[in-house]
Amino acid sequence: MPLVTTHRAGLVDQAIDQLRDSVTSGEWPIGSRIPPEPELAQALGVGRNTVREAVRALAHSGILEVRQGDGTYVRATSEVSGALRRLCGSELRDVLQVRRCLEVEGARLAATARTEQDLAELRTLLERRDTLQREGRRDEFVRADTELHFAVVRCGHNPVLTELYRGLTEVIMASVATTSAKPVEADRIGHHGLIEAIAAGDVESAGREAGGFLDELLGQLPEPR
Repeated sequence: MPLVTTHRAGLVDQAIDQLRDSVTSGEWPIGSRIPPEPELAQALGVGRNTVREAVRALAHSGILEVRQGDGTYVRATSEVSGALRRLCGSELRDVLQVRRCLEVEGARLAATARTEQDLAELRTLLERRDTLQREGRRDEFVRADTELHFAVVRCGHNPVLTELYRGLTEVIMASVATTSAKPVEADRIGHHGLIEAIAAGDVESAGREAGGFLDELLGQLPEPR
């Protein structure tokens, strides 16, 4: 391979890593428009062609979305997330069914593997979630509820399951936002029973609690055609 080609490939890879870091660090949140090409080229210290190739690669992996005439937007936080978003699409029933598969097993694992530190974190997150719900701070509630569900999965200490769930964070958050807008009584979708089952090490109850509220949400959806 010619030296110039190797050098160029290295610059593109570096640019990809730097752009990806801006997404994963939260500097560029989901849905935001990234800086224009000339600005990125100057910030990264590379040519515009290098930036263009890096953006194209990240768009192909699902992290970025190029909208002709409008700019480039952040679509997902990782390649895994981008792939899973494409697989799940935007159908709420599909997302809830996948959530149920992961969260029920996550809760069962958490009941056997959680530490005291894990449990303290779950209770703190639960209290924050409930406070935000009572105060009607919906956007913050959506993020807090998603964070609580992710924390339950992490408490199972299964890295593969955790990464699968992490990859679905954006579509899960969207499903929380959609379902939390429905007029459901707060205590019917509370998670106190789930956290207490995990605390007690009750595997079966933890699984039932994790699946129960998702079954209820699925039951509220119209039947698929």
